Amino acid sequence: MGGAAPGVRVGVDVGSVRVGVAVSDPGGVLATPVATVRRDPEREPAAGDPDVEQIASIVAEHGASVVVVGLPKSLDGHEGPAAQRARTYASVVAERVAPVQVRLVDERLSTVDAHRSLRDSGVAGRRHRAVVDQAAAVLILQTALDTERTTGSPAGEPVGGPRRKPRTKGTRT
Repeated sequence: MGGAAPGVRVGVDVGSVRVGVAVSDPGGVLATPVATVRRDPEREPAAGDPDVEQIASIVAEHGASVVVVGLPKSLDGHEGPAAQRARTYASVVAERVAPVQVRLVDERLSTVDAHRSLRDSGVAGRRHRAVVDQAAAVLILQTALDTERTTGSPAGEPVGGPRRKPRTKGTRT
């Protein structure tokens, strides 16, 4: 895929109870917090869920061209249960907001960095929970925007993109 798509991007930090959402300016320079969306931790995400619908509404309201979902990898780069939950959530969001592209980007330590930034800016610890998901979404989106700007290519990997059929022995594709 060539250069970065123009327009507003939406950043999403998927948590088990809350989802942080951020948006960029149309030029893709600066990420700002928008919302913390509550979700049901007992349910697998599905189209029609209130949290997915709220994200779809934010995407539509801002005319977003891309949604960036954080993929929580371990420090050594492996994907655990949290990464699988983020992949599942991103797939549901991708189905709901199509044809808007959804991409997964590495978000190692974004929540840790968000807590540190909030503490350093004077936000009391008891208030962190209310805004940390938005702050993490801002960090995820800002990292993606910076990557786009420096490389000229979209950050991360596409969700739901065309998949090549696996080759089987004796078959040519």
